[in-house]
Order: sequence, then structure tokens, then C-alpha cells
Amino acid sequence: MKLGFLTACLPDRSLAEIVSWAADEGFEALEVAAWPALGHRPFTATHIVAENFGTEQVDQVQELLADKGVDISSLAYYDNNLHPDPTERQAINTHVLACIDAAALLGVPTVGTFIGRDWTRSVRENLSEAEEVFRPLVDRAGEKGVKLVIENCVMEGWHPDGYPGNLAYSPELWEWMFSLGLHLNFDPSHLVWMGIDPVTAMTPYVDRIAHAQAKDIQLFPDRRDRYGWPGVTVNRQDPWDVGWWRYRVPGLGEVDWRRVVDALYEHGFDGVLSVEHEDPVWGGTEVKVKTGLQIAHQTLRPLMVA
Repeated sequence: MKLGFLTACLPDRSLAEIVSWAADEGFEALEVAAWPALGHRPFTATHIVAENFGTEQVDQVQELLADKGVDISSLAYYDNNLHPDPTERQAINTHVLACIDAAALLGVPTVGTFIGRDWTRSVRENLSEAEEVFRPLVDRAGEKGVKLVIENCVMEGWHPDGYPGNLAYSPELWEWMFSLGLHLNFDPSHLVWMGIDPVTAMTPYVDRIAHAQAKDIQLFPDRRDRYGWPGVTVNRQDPWDVGWWRYRVPGLGEVDWRRVVDALYEHGFDGVLSVEHEDPVWGGTEVKVKTGLQIAHQTLRPLMVA
């Protein structure tokens, strides 16, 4: 198992700068952000321009990686593949295809995205539609020798009432995803606030985990007693502010990383554990973000076989 991080937390740095810093800090892999450059959006970045990726870009990236001894574990483009606006949905689906093609050129094993959700329709209707939407994406991935992985993030901010906006948040939905030829990008933090034990949930499906993310979470149960599971309702100005939990870097929250890493090893996972840094305490400046990544490294590296 290798330790890496998702580059979206350093949106203003070039890929070359991030690769150099990661190597110096002892990270072995990068989950490289490949969102289209559509202006500033939180937790996104464009460190590889997938839609214009060709032989020249491949040579440049591979030379950079070889020089620093760092791998790319995945190309990351987490967006709503079931967006209710048909034009927006088509653009997102098309960019996933571009990411698959870029990953294949680079020899990168996975591309990460979301199922998403059309929040104007029922879950049952969404699942039926997703089967059609994802068929060409899975087919392209299979043709290119790339695995399409889905993160189990709830994406509650996509739903006007704070309900799940990404239909991949539970083992029941993972089984449905697997039937479509999709794989799991496992992130334990999202399960914790939903009341699901990450190790119990993950253990039967480790053979379908093609990539894993390391994000922690801090709970405030007294606030949950006021707002309930969906979170703040009356004064929810920020759709992502549930009000009774927040993300942290590994080691500063509720996730039992010793159990998680041990279970991954026990059941045969030998891929990359990629830190996804969305910690508001260790965020806001580049210095703080890098410190947060260092805290995550100090937490996780001792648990992993050298």
C-alpha cells in the first residue's frame, strides 16, 4: 500500500511543484485533480487538462514523475453525472470520458468521479437513469484498461434539503454500482456521520475497492440533537454547512485509522491510500494546508508497511 494525497487542496500550485513537494515529504503517489478550468470552485483544481491531453503532455508528466519517484494513483473529477440540466450533464459525462482517455495514455489505473443525482426525481428513478448514463462511461473505461471508481461521499450540498446528492453512500448502493461495472473509491469519513461503521461496511467489498481516500471527521453530537441528521434547516446559508460535523485531516477526528488500515491489509488491498484534505482548521492558506498534509502523513505512515 502506498500513501498519497489529492492535489485539489493546492489549486494554485503547478503539478511540477506539487510532485516535488510530495516527494520531499515522503508521499509516494498523487491523486491528480483533473476538473475542467471553469473558474474557482471549492475543492477542485486543474492539474491535468484532460480534454487536451496528448503525447507531448504524456512525456512531460512521465518525465516529471520518474525524476521524483512519484506515481499517479488516479485522475480526479468528482462531479454530478446525473445533473438535472441536460446540457450540464452532457458536459460532465463528456469530461469523464476525456479523463479516462488521459488516464489510459498515462498508464494511470483509475479515474474517480461521482454517481451524482437529479434532485428533482426519486432515488428509484435516478438509479434507473444512471444505468443508462454510466454504460458508455464503463464501456470506455473497459476498452482503455482503466477502472472507473466512485467515491462514497454523500454530497448533501447538492440537494436543496441536504439529503444525499450522490447515490453511492451505503453498501447497498455499492452493490448496485458494482453490478454496473463500477468500482469503489473508499472514504471512511462519510460513513461515520451516517452512523455506519467503516470497517464493518468495507470488509465484504475490499476486492472492489480500486482506490481509497483518507479523510477524517469530527462530530458534535450535542448539535445533532438540535438539528437532526440532515443538519441545519432554518438558517442554512451554506448548503455544505450541516452544522454538527466537520471534516478533519487523519488523526484529528473520529476515524480509527489503525482498524481501517489493518482491515485493508487483511483483506488484500494493495493500492493507494490518498489523503483528501478538506480540513477547515488546517486550511485557508498554503502553509496550513501543507501542515495538514504533514499531520496526515505522520498519522498514517506508521500504520503502513514500508
